[in-house]
Amino acid sequence: MRKTLIASAIGAAVALSACSKPAEEAKTTAAVEQTQAAAPATEQAAVTNPLLVKSTLQYEAPEFDKIKVEHYQPAMEEGIKQHMAEILTIADNKEPATFENTIVAMEKSGELLTRVTSTFFNMTGTISNDEIQKIQSEMAPKFAAHSDNINLNPQLFARVKAVYDARATLGLDGEATRLVEDYYERFVRAGANLTEEQKTKIRALNEEQSTLTNKYQQNLMAMKDQIAVYVDTKEELSGLSEAEITAAAEGAKAKGKEGKFIIEITNTTRQPALASLENREVRKKVWEASAYRGTSGETDNQPIVARLAQLRAERAKLLGYDNWATYQLEPTMAKTPKAVLDMFGSMVPAVVENTKKEAEAIQAMIKETGGDFELQPWDWEFYAEKVRKAKYDLDEAQVREYFEFERVLNDGMFYTMNKLFGITMKARPDLPVYHPDVKAYEVFDADGKSMAIFYADYFARDGKRGGAWMSSFVEQSKLLNQKPVVVNVMNIPKGPAGEPTLVSYDNVTTMFHEFGHAVHGLFSDVTYPALAGTSVSRDFVEFPSTFQETGQLTLM
Repeated sequence: MRKTLIASAIGAAVALSACSKPAEEAKTTAAVEQTQAAAPATEQAAVTNPLLVKSTLQYEAPEFDKIKVEHYQPAMEEGIKQHMAEILTIADNKEPATFENTIVAMEKSGELLTRVTSTFFNMTGTISNDEIQKIQSEMAPKFAAHSDNINLNPQLFARVKAVYDARATLGLDGEATRLVEDYYERFVRAGANLTEEQKTKIRALNEEQSTLTNKYQQNLMAMKDQIAVYVDTKEELSGLSEAEITAAAEGAKAKGKEGKFIIEITNTTRQPALASLENREVRKKVWEASAYRGTSGETDNQPIVARLAQLRAERAKLLGYDNWATYQLEPTMAKTPKAVLDMFGSMVPAVVENTKKEAEAIQAMIKETGGDFELQPWDWEFYAEKVRKAKYDLDEAQVREYFEFERVLNDGMFYTMNKLFGITMKARPDLPVYHPDVKAYEVFDADGKSMAIFYADYFARDGKRGGAWMSSFVEQSKLLNQKPVVVNVMNIPKGPAGEPTLVSYDNVTTMFHEFGHAVHGLFSDVTYPALAGTSVSRDFVEFPSTFQETGQLTLM
């Protein structure tokens, strides 16, 4: 089972089997027979569906110029069918379980499903639309069931356990040993040791959880337009730059509201506009739109969150844990909720004291500049910027002038990566991309040898979820002879037509942060795909990115 599949199927729904052994076999057989019934249609689709065959592009980069939305679902369903057949072959193998015929065999399985899902789930966050969301909704319970059919298969788990129990005598190297332990842990944490009655319950929990999680994510996408703040006059945007005001007018026009100005709400706690907007009522509208998003209307996520919490608690209890936090933290470096609470608790006094001092300085600035009101959340960023300027003569708007996007990318980030790691980035306009704003690069090592493909998707647009992240289209693996193909995604507001895009200091920092994750994926050097790149403890994965974020800006 490859890493992408583990992340999307096992990680998203972890669990398996149900009822008695004969009933489980009947259920699995029925699922396979049902899929096989659609085989003629699938074979016909193979003629025109590029996802059903390996990409011919360098390092198997996706053929975005050929892939259409209607290709995804048939390819994923065929991928589930093929993967299930491979898994059953491994589970039903009459030979004694070995590292090669069980663990390595699973690592090699699911080729088609991994290829399709790694592309599809990247698209759901970057160019989503009604058609893509419909596919997500239809496939979510199918992926949950597929995950369960693997993780709860008693014959398969028996083979994994046999290899795990004998691992010390098999002459395995460190990576192979880690892989065996990783597989065993995943199966156990998915419910492989549960009774058949408990497995039936966990299947139901997983199906509901996958459906609700998908709905939650789609609500986040939908609410972006619903919570945007519109104002009627340019004067209400006083404090923003002319370029920002022009962009707000163009954005409103694109939404069918010509003559108005739009302030889009980013998927972060802090909204960039709050540091500049002079109009206090507009600041309040922006802050409230951000703070109360997802709490009303069709995109109200509160009932979903409450139900997901219940499902997690039930699942943790079934698996023998006191609560979900204990379950989640067990495989991390922190290990226990107490360790996390102790760490945060030790920070609280200093944080509270520092916050009080900042609030006092901000309140004094409000009074000094003629304000006659108590500090509110929507005032904090605006007056904190004034305090910063007064104390340090530092103006965020002036700093932004030095951060033109192409200079930051090429003369800042790529330059720094070359100085630190020796890598160079060569633009590859010949490689197809999934949106005109996306650029492809080939990555070369210090010795000039080609090592990876990198996609840069930095600008905000409709259909893209908020925030910033790194992901992979292809995971590095010596076993599968694969080089990494990774992508960084952000939501930097694009400059008005004909004008340069100026990047805020926060976004410059985020560019370095996300490329830290990219470096983690680009420099992956493992045999097994399940251990590639960012497949590390959840509380360690941010270390490479934080290092790049804090250390490299000094070299730029």
